[in-house]
Amino acid sequence: MRVLVLDESRPGESRVALVPEHVATLTALGLDVAVMAGAGRAAFFDDDRYVAKGADVVPMNLRHEAIGRADVVLTVRTLDELDAARLKAGALSLSFLQPLTALDVVKTVAQAQASAMSFELIPRISRAQSMDALTSQALVAGYRAGLVSADLLPKFFPLFMTAAGTIQPAKVLVLGAGVAGLQAIATAKRLGAVVSAYDVRPASADEVRSMGATFVTLDLDALEGAGGYAREMSDDRAARQRDLLAPHVAASDVVITTAAVPGRDAPLLVTAAMVEAMGPGSVVVDLAAESGGNVEGSVAGEVVEIGGAVVWGARDVPSQMPVHASQLYSANVTAVLKLLTVEGEIHLDVEDEIVAGALVVHDGVVRHEGARVALGGEA
Repeated sequence: MRVLVLDESRPGESRVALVPEHVATLTALGLDVAVMAGAGRAAFFDDDRYVAKGADVVPMNLRHEAIGRADVVLTVRTLDELDAARLKAGALSLSFLQPLTALDVVKTVAQAQASAMSFELIPRISRAQSMDALTSQALVAGYRAGLVSADLLPKFFPLFMTAAGTIQPAKVLVLGAGVAGLQAIATAKRLGAVVSAYDVRPASADEVRSMGATFVTLDLDALEGAGGYAREMSDDRAARQRDLLAPHVAASDVVITTAAVPGRDAPLLVTAAMVEAMGPGSVVVDLAAESGGNVEGSVAGEVVEIGGAVVWGARDVPSQMPVHASQLYSANVTAVLKLLTVEGEIHLDVEDEIVAGALVVHDGVVRHEGARVALGGEA
């Protein structure tokens, strides 16, 4: 069966779905691997490295034909509609599909009688840890957030004791202690900052403290959700939380927000008034800017000023570190294909919890409930 690594169509996306080091793993499973010419160039993986590992490189003028021949099409972002329409019946698309924001693509895949799995839907169970691309990419985003905040802050992060006097360390507050938040904490700590963090899940307190940070405790009820995620909060609770967080935000040199609820808009954690209360030169990094934003006034892909602070709105953050982001994502892709490959053939076992959870479309049938409802039962 033929696996095709496609070039990314979304502007600004520099990752690649499979890196050369994992080609041999797939060929050992009995799969043929083809890579579109230049697909890995933006992530610094040139065509010769793929060829050296046993992959075929497909010229760009044969792109459409290559998609139509492939049994599995690998991308980071979802296929565009034209590419989805070129899938052959029975083919599988594997990507971050995000079905509720790509309904036209879901419909097109179904009409092509093909299948699609989406990484953000893979269940968070121990057996699927090696396939958890949300976690691997959040690691990259959290690390990048720490570096960006240090770069934008017009102060040192660490403590310095000099003959000219003592420079106090920067105070960093991280909101949200998932994978991205914990990595932001670790990065800020390594750079020498004094770090505190808050999360709606009290269970995260031990993880925060294990990273050397102080956990901020608020007089609020816990919001532990399924799969280790935080669940959505009421408007009243959200307002109360912002009131209690306001003095902690105002006392910080840097605030990094990382909170997200899968399938929903990001919760508003920090209002513009809270940012305005921060000191001049303060920095806010909003990792959730693309999904609505944790910070009022943040703009994805832009740096804006609110009061005396600058607010960095995240956009395509893992793509800003494409080498290791691609390496990690490729490992997730390889783990999924190991699960699906039986004697050299791709087999979608809908009785398997991982496959069932991640399948958006199977052989032309839309299985994802939200997408099916949104499409009005069309597919």
